[in-house]
Amino acid sequence: MTDAALAPAPAKQSATLVVGASALGTMFEWYDFFLYGALASVIAKHFFSGVDETTGFVFALAAFAVGFLVRPAGALVFGRLGDLVGRKYTFLMTLVIMGWATVLIGVVPGYDAIGLAAPLILVGLRILQGLAIGGEFGGAITYVAEHASAGRRGLHTAFIPATAMAGLLLSLIVIMITRASMPADDFAVWGWRIPFLLSALLLAISLWIRLKLGESPVFQHMKAEAATSKAPLAESFLRWANLKFVLVALFGVVAGQAVVFYTATFYALYFLERTAKVDGLTTTSLLALALALAAPLVVCFGWLSDRVGRKPVVLAGYALAALLFVPLFGALLSAANPALARAKDASPVVVRADLNDCSWQFDPIGRRRFDATACDVIRAYLARAGASYSAQPRTDTGPAEVEIGTLVIAAPNLASIPESERARAIEAFRARLEAALIAAGYVAADPAAVDRPLVVAILVALLALAAMSTGAYSALLVELFPARIRYSALSLPQNVGNGLFGGFLPAIAFTVVAATGDVFAGLWYPVIVAAATFVIGLFLVPETRGRSIL
Repeated sequence: MTDAALAPAPAKQSATLVVGASALGTMFEWYDFFLYGALASVIAKHFFSGVDETTGFVFALAAFAVGFLVRPAGALVFGRLGDLVGRKYTFLMTLVIMGWATVLIGVVPGYDAIGLAAPLILVGLRILQGLAIGGEFGGAITYVAEHASAGRRGLHTAFIPATAMAGLLLSLIVIMITRASMPADDFAVWGWRIPFLLSALLLAISLWIRLKLGESPVFQHMKAEAATSKAPLAESFLRWANLKFVLVALFGVVAGQAVVFYTATFYALYFLERTAKVDGLTTTSLLALALALAAPLVVCFGWLSDRVGRKPVVLAGYALAALLFVPLFGALLSAANPALARAKDASPVVVRADLNDCSWQFDPIGRRRFDATACDVIRAYLARAGASYSAQPRTDTGPAEVEIGTLVIAAPNLASIPESERARAIEAFRARLEAALIAAGYVAADPAAVDRPLVVAILVALLALAAMSTGAYSALLVELFPARIRYSALSLPQNVGNGLFGGFLPAIAFTVVAATGDVFAGLWYPVIVAAATFVIGLFLVPETRGRSIL
């Protein structure tokens, strides 16, 4: 039976309701999920204040990633329910779980109030969010695709990732308005909780809208014909005929989409704040403007995939991202903080020390302060300062030192300093190092010097790459799998890919930056993944445009 034979094409109002209600609910749900990522720097200070600053920020990013790590479990749980009991009621359940978990993040006391319980509760709520979002996206694109005509499936399903991007935009707008409405200190102490609490209102609106929707006509047809799967998980993942497309979807489609999207959004946000040292309000407003300009491109590329095919559109996004990420972020640093970019070129920072005394600037158990050796003291300070540096081994027995342009600053020999004097010696060295960095131009971005139009243009270019790889992939995933197992089969690779490759991207990238000293080194992770996905997709992903989805 063809798609057209299933039911008459929906009326315009019906199609508008289906796409609009599904997309709006998705936007609110991703607003909830993205709030944490947009406020990771603030959350780190409240929930991970028991460790050093660099480790605390990486911990906050790791907690952000936890929400992605459990997404595959959510995909299995809610995907199975969606294939057994229906699309509509399953993504209503995910909406309720997401909304309440987000509200509760806004009321949990910080580390200073309840100690270790604070980050543990936070991680637990992130797990609930991850489970919910793991079932939401697959349900939404499946529901919309099963209402759409074959010739408009790419266009209609593209509204779901477009409004997911709009969810990030909404979170940034709410944060920006909240920041602007109160002193910066008040926002840092308690104002950051307001966007989370607002989720209670958005949850009520989303439920009211989605309750107006009926069940998918494809699912209704299968139910009437007794053609639904009795064991969708086993059928999806234990039969090679279906499992091979799950693997193709994961490594030839979703992995690249995930790294491109999260590099263009959250990594760009953190890069502007921590590396380019642009203030939080300016960073948020510039990214919000770029998102507003770029979100419609997702729909445009979805429409284009209805004309030229899914595969050419998504693969072009991966290839261009692999080629352009490094130069685009280089241009972003120059546009956002020209003084810092000039200093990086004119006065490069070199650390000379016994490299055996240098450790990775990340402590997974929060026990180290990185002040046992001079090399650690130097690198810990440079990591916090966001200064790019190279490390060279000493060829003699002299003390560790930092070269900034032509200026050389020797670090104190900590082994020869009494324990009671060590803290003061380290602080004095850090003060000299800070003064030298400032004199060389390693400074926070001057608001008057930020080239705002150029920053927005670069961010739009990054987001356009994300739009290209995202706009067509929803329809491609839906069309890869038969209706009886579709919710389960597409949800797992979609969430594994976004969880492992995308969700951990900021934490992996900034750990690499802290360890190497190169502020651009973290970009090699998304570049390599995008390039590998392009190659795998080129040879293994089939073209699905025009397929029946029954």
